[in-house]
Amino acid sequence: MVLVAMLAFVLSGCRTAPTSETLPSYRSYANTQEIMKWILDPATDVIWDSAGTVITAEGRIELEPTSDEGWERVRVNAAIVAEAGNLLMFSGRAKGPDWIGFARSLSGAGELAMRAAGERDADALFDAGGQLYVACVACHDQYWTPDE
Repeated sequence: MVLVAMLAFVLSGCRTAPTSETLPSYRSYANTQEIMKWILDPATDVIWDSAGTVITAEGRIELEPTSDEGWERVRVNAAIVAEAGNLLMFSGRAKGPDWIGFARSLSGAGELAMRAAGERDADALFDAGGQLYVACVACHDQYWTPDE
């Protein structure tokens, strides 16, 4: 009897996979180009502008954030990059398996940048920025059209 009660308890936690009827619907408010221009470009710029070193005639400039607020700004924008990868995989935006792969690479680089900013690790942030660059260039090489 105890075994039957335990089995019933365990099975009550099992649910079937969600169907289109149980998933919430969503509405897109921006097309792919607008996501790039309004969401992704500004967020990637924050990451890239916060990693590495610039050497000029006047001297060396370290780009890493110097305050908690600066690191948090990078972390927030890295989260935007990671989530933008998801936005690019939505139905109507995804252009096939390669596109999905590039979007996942974008999200992965954003996640690495989030972790680096959370740990205040300038070297890891620089590496994440490099992976972000590679993901962007690979996608643009295949999908960018001159009039965009």
